[in-house]
Amino acid sequence: MDPNPGMRGNLHNMLAQAGITKIDYAVSSGTAIRQLAKKPFDIVLCEYDLGNGSGEQNGQDGQQLLEDLRAHKLLPPSSIFIMLTSEGVYSKVIGAAELTPTDYVLKPFTVDMLQQRMRRAITRRAIFLPVHQLAEAGNINKAIEECRSREAANPAYATDFARLRAELLMSKGEYAEAELVYQVIVINRAIAWAQMGVARCQFAQEKYADACATLEGLLAANPKFMSAYDLLARTHIALGAQETAKKILEDAVAISPNLVGRLRHLGEVALETGDVVAAEKAFKQVVAKAKYSEFRDPEDHVKLVKTLVAKGDTGQISGVIRDMERSLRSSANVDACRAVAAGMLHEMTGNRKGAATEFTNAVSAIAVSRGLSTELKVGVVHSCLNAELDAQASELMINLMNDTDSGVSMDDAVQVFEKAGRHDLAEGMSKEIKHQVEELIEHATEQRSQGDLRAAVDTLNAGLRKAPANMSLALAATSAILKQLDDLGWEAQLGKHCATLLGRMRLLDPHHAALAQLEAQFAHTQRKYGIAALVESEHQRAGDVRPVGDQVPRDKVQSA
Repeated sequence: MDPNPGMRGNLHNMLAQAGITKIDYAVSSGTAIRQLAKKPFDIVLCEYDLGNGSGEQNGQDGQQLLEDLRAHKLLPPSSIFIMLTSEGVYSKVIGAAELTPTDYVLKPFTVDMLQQRMRRAITRRAIFLPVHQLAEAGNINKAIEECRSREAANPAYATDFARLRAELLMSKGEYAEAELVYQVIVINRAIAWAQMGVARCQFAQEKYADACATLEGLLAANPKFMSAYDLLARTHIALGAQETAKKILEDAVAISPNLVGRLRHLGEVALETGDVVAAEKAFKQVVAKAKYSEFRDPEDHVKLVKTLVAKGDTGQISGVIRDMERSLRSSANVDACRAVAAGMLHEMTGNRKGAATEFTNAVSAIAVSRGLSTELKVGVVHSCLNAELDAQASELMINLMNDTDSGVSMDDAVQVFEKAGRHDLAEGMSKEIKHQVEELIEHATEQRSQGDLRAAVDTLNAGLRKAPANMSLALAATSAILKQLDDLGWEAQLGKHCATLLGRMRLLDPHHAALAQLEAQFAHTQRKYGIAALVESEHQRAGDVRPVGDQVPRDKVQSA
């Protein structure tokens, strides 16, 4: 992709000389994204200075486009992405080590130079392609095994296969195993990406002090390994050190100022710490830099408005809202964000009627929107409560509670109203939750009576993800799991999940009448399959619901 027709012609001739004839063109980041959304490409050649396709150099650059492609998963791991750039620009982007395209090719370049780089990338792609194909098809376990075998068969790429194996393990949530793979790599050679992998696994396991130590060591040796700053900031936030996180992000932005995601995170942390000056600066840069992105997020405007409200700057708020209306294509998301921003402005100026109208509009738009953040929606709930829109607040919170992707549990929903001093609404929410739980259990019981044990377990697990501390759901789920294990054969992950639920119930109500019976049944089931030794360690665990894994066939278990 290149906005210059002359350069596109030269590239076409070079590729033709290399025997490549199936070529598509994109004159801007927008056209490139639309083409990549329709079908995958084996190789993408991208000019760094993209402009906006009209000859003006004011659109996205290639690095920002690559950020969008990575964030929205439009570039499969098997695709080759080569950045074409001048030497002056190269010194800036490669120094920051951001986003890791497959390669950079410096201009001016010859046919032989381009062929050499592409040949090297294609050779490497062919070696890793079978693993990527298995992973893209959802066969993660097979992909991991393929990595193991290819590590031995390709010693020159053994470290790279180990890296891919660790990433696949992380995708399954097996962080301890992935950390071990990265640690072995680091022992042999202190590679920055392997140290970063160790830190990511430590963070995922909530070993925050270890993650901090790993990342600080990494940055001491590699001060321009930018993703380490981002994770170090997140780690300090997890430890409650927001001010430290803000300083880390500010240091990162000073080194590499163009990554929109990092600027957005800096703005959020700055606003949380009360640094409205830094927050305003960051969010203004986000809005400006994302202007030419196909994935502009109207929530960025809302965050800027929220910052200006904290600053007390009513004059700028109107301008931000006008810019949102003019520059963003109409959609439910944009309508919701515009209403939220306008509602905040009315609220700030004391126009309660106007605020109530806009927040009511926001709730209506959110109901048909897709992809708006939980943070924004919870903020609208609070705004509705302030505007005495109780029905709208309850409606939105119930929708959040029932949205499996929101991360809002039933307990969270009740606490929002309790913390707002609205015990009456909290009680109403509790009654709604009790009704939903009863319906879930009734539905699962019907599935179980029809012999569909897996469906019953799935139904109850879905409920537990929304209400992990609900004793009735935990009891029903444990009973259904034990029935499935007894009738259909032992499954390791399902057995672990059952042990986790038993541990959780012991914490919730250690004297519950059904608990001892379920524990005895679980022990009997494990003895039945000859794995009673696993019970003791798993009985000590109590935590979040985990997705169940692959089934171990009954005959394999019984013969073990």
